[in-house]
Amino acid sequence: MSNRGGKRENAGRPRGQGKFGEPTVTMRIPESQTATIKDFLEALQRKRANAAGDNAVSEIEVDEFLVPEISDHPTLLPLFATKVAAGFPSPADDHVEKRLDVSEFLIDHAASTFFVTIKGDSMIDVGLLPGDKVVVDRSKTPNIGDIVLAVVDREFTIKILDHGANKMPRLLPANSTGAYKPIYIRPDTQFEIFGVVIGSFRRFK
Repeated sequence: MSNRGGKRENAGRPRGQGKFGEPTVTMRIPESQTATIKDFLEALQRKRANAAGDNAVSEIEVDEFLVPEISDHPTLLPLFATKVAAGFPSPADDHVEKRLDVSEFLIDHAASTFFVTIKGDSMIDVGLLPGDKVVVDRSKTPNIGDIVLAVVDREFTIKILDHGANKMPRLLPANSTGAYKPIYIRPDTQFEIFGVVIGSFRRFK
């Protein structure tokens, strides 16, 4: 009997010996999001390598990355007219401006958009609270004054993009307590703008 073919015992890469040093699982993701997820995993790997090398401890300001799932059948909910001043608006048709799809409102370019959970309070003065989900679009061109998701020396942070007197970029917090200082980008700083924050949302219950 031939012993050719079939699965060989102990063949293949040992478990936990891959790029990230741990077992892997198969998951289905939108094809358009492949590049974004690869970029995030590479940034996460660089961050882990840096932390292991110098034992640096810094504030982690984002908690998780989520890919939006866009339904082929949008959920259209009533958007009540702004002229309704007080009380609970009547569901009568004359009080409804239009039907609003939440995904369409939050997302401009689905292929380049993902959600990030806020961790930390450095941006509370612009309404970004711990646990909020922010909408990040990688296709947007960042401008001065935009809120951006940036990678600074292998750490993710969400800040306001600005520049100092020398025209070098800097990242400003939005917390009037003074607990957070601007991050100045110097020539030797590893710096990348990962995307522009275009919105946020939260649940109360």
